[in-house]
Amino acid sequence: MTRAILTLNSGSSSLKLGLFTEDLGTMAMCHVDRIGRREAAMKIRDAEGRDLPMPDHAPNAFRTNAAALRTALEVFRADFPGLEVVAIGHRVVHGGIKHNHPVRLTEEMMKDLARLAPFAPLHQPHNLAGVRAAVDTFPGVPNIACFDTAFHRGHPFVNDTFALPRRYYEKGVRRYGFHGLSYDYISGELARTEPALAAGRVVVAHLGSGASMCAIRNGQSIDSTMGFSALDGLPMGTRTGQLDPGVLLYLMDEEGLDSHQISDLVYKESGLLGMSGVSNDMRTLEGSTDPHAEEAIDYFTFRIRRELGALAAAMGGIDGLVFCGGIGENSANVRARVCEELGWLGIAIDGAKNTTHAREIGTGPVRVLVIPTNEEIVIARAAAAVLETLAA
Repeated sequence: MTRAILTLNSGSSSLKLGLFTEDLGTMAMCHVDRIGRREAAMKIRDAEGRDLPMPDHAPNAFRTNAAALRTALEVFRADFPGLEVVAIGHRVVHGGIKHNHPVRLTEEMMKDLARLAPFAPLHQPHNLAGVRAAVDTFPGVPNIACFDTAFHRGHPFVNDTFALPRRYYEKGVRRYGFHGLSYDYISGELARTEPALAAGRVVVAHLGSGASMCAIRNGQSIDSTMGFSALDGLPMGTRTGQLDPGVLLYLMDEEGLDSHQISDLVYKESGLLGMSGVSNDMRTLEGSTDPHAEEAIDYFTFRIRRELGALAAAMGGIDGLVFCGGIGENSANVRARVCEELGWLGIAIDGAKNTTHAREIGTGPVRVLVIPTNEEIVIARAAAAVLETLAA
């Protein structure tokens, strides 16, 4: 019997599961990509990075996040028949005002987190559905929530508020920031491998189907492009990014859209998909000859440059830029287009190193790094720590 920690990380169009030993050695990683599309597929790799054989799947195996999760859990249980899961760590996007560290989930806690679904409607329901699925599949095993918002809870007031009447701030209408597990990992990796840089001023660009950027000074989050919801800041696969609130008033008053229609528009129909009319997937856009696809990439990279300048200003300068996330780690084209006009900020890159996805690609005074993020190990570490306190 092998005792293991399972991690669940459900994104807007992807699902990641990790299997770790109690001492946090990697056993296997599972990734389901492009959920809800015909091209959806699942890969499971063992500790050495070898692909495990995949069984035949039902046509609707990856139609929804819940279906993909059930399919992945079935494969894990088949591949590791002697598995004893002792703890399950979950990425939960929104922890609200109260939750700034990992906690064991109870029924009361689940109800509390469900109330935050309007703050993150594209993610929170998926996250909590994953918890329910884990409880059903592994009854009696502790489930631990790790919050994406927790990394940002120490923001100074000016980066935590909106210029609304103060009563709304007290009710929780604040700038929370997201992708905190990814930023936590990158911050830890910099502290381990680049301590001098980690003690300075770093902007981390987490670029994927969901995209954001974070200003980190001496390991602490100072500011983030995302705010009250996971809509703000950069354009994303299907989300708008920054949008003048007057546009929403126009859509209500002149187009007659209600809140549900607006929600679908800004969360599911906009971003790269809406601008291009081609796809929400950067790989598809980069291979397209449609001029609208090119314009969507132009806007995406322009907004990254714009936000980078703002985050550098929030820290009083910049010592390093780190790319991570599916696009940040794998698209040399996006990285080149972001950096090509940033010489004034001290950012320049080596084209050959960038094309080969080298870890360090910068040539200017500001260091530029590509570091694959690993939210799963952050979740596993947190689950192991909570499990240790339960055993004490």
